[in-house]
Amino acid sequence: MLNELFAGADVYVIRPVWTTEPNVPADAPDAGYWQTLLVADDPDPEFRTYYHLFADRHPWQRGCIDGLLREVADDEVADVLVTDIRMERIYHPYDGGADVFLASPAERDRLRDRHADWLSSHPAGL
Repeated sequence: MLNELFAGADVYVIRPVWTTEPNVPADAPDAGYWQTLLVADDPDPEFRTYYHLFADRHPWQRGCIDGLLREVADDEVADVLVTDIRMERIYHPYDGGADVFLASPAERDRLRDRHADWLSSHPAGL
C-alpha cells in the first residue's frame, strides 16, 4: 500500500520525541529537527510535556522505512507519520495497524476497495 501512496514521490518521515523539557533532547533521532510543541501546559513544570518533531525528507523507495515500521510494530517507537511533501497523503502506523489520510474521498474509496481484505470486520469499520 505504501508504494501505491508514495511511488515516485519525495516523502517526509516525521518522528516525535516526548519530553518534560522544552529543550531539544541530545539523543534525538538522526532526522532534522523541525519544531517543538507544548502539549500540556500544566502550571506545575514537572507535568508539562513537549513534543519535539524531527523530519527527514527523501525519495520514496520500496523498503526504505521497513526498519522503522518494525520498531513501530514492536511498540518501540510511536506516533510516526509518513507523508508526501504536500502533506496530502499521510500514513500513520501503530503497533496494531495504521491510519491512512488521503487527499479526497474518491482516493480514499479507491484505496479502500483495493484493500478491502485489510479492513476491520466491525460494522463501523473500526
